[in-house]
Amino acid sequence: MAIKYQFNKTSLNDLNKQLKVRTKALPTLKNKESALRMEVKRAKERSIEINEQLQRALASYDYLSGLWNEFDPTLIAVSDVVLETVKVAGVKTPSLKEVRYHIRPYSFFSTPFWYADGIDILKGLAQMGIESEVYREKMRLLDFSRKKTTQKVNLYEKVQIPGYQEAIRKIKRFMEDEENLSKAAQKIVKNRNLIEKEAIV
Repeated sequence: MAIKYQFNKTSLNDLNKQLKVRTKALPTLKNKESALRMEVKRAKERSIEINEQLQRALASYDYLSGLWNEFDPTLIAVSDVVLETVKVAGVKTPSLKEVRYHIRPYSFFSTPFWYADGIDILKGLAQMGIESEVYREKMRLLDFSRKKTTQKVNLYEKVQIPGYQEAIRKIKRFMEDEENLSKAAQKIVKNRNLIEKEAIV
């Protein structure tokens, strides 16, 4: 990115302001980047942990596989997933508030007695599966924001700050050279005036 500037004081002041803004913002951006990196890791670990719990729970119910063949899967369905928005390191992320289920009415007398337990088991499994997905989405959003923050840190650190510093250096040199030339020109004019005065006398 080429920084546009002119060789004058106004441009120098503008560049100094821009440099100051970026220099001040850089530590904050770096902190945000490391916080996001940590939150991405935390969300990923939590998603994996919940997924492993789900796999263990599924494996622990293997002995009931014969009974599941008798179970009516239309008895229970997820009717709604209630999410809330939580800000993590300045990024809006989803958080699971509640999973709502629709349980179709059934007869306690004509169905096996373990149907109620089966419904509770399915509720728990569904809860874990949904929570794992919510954490995966949270991780994706945080990682996307982290990448954008990293790009901004790199832009400031490697491109803009050095670019502004270089532009400021060039303007200062130009202005110093101009001032030196002006002083030299004034000396020449002064000396010429002295010589002319002496020649008149």
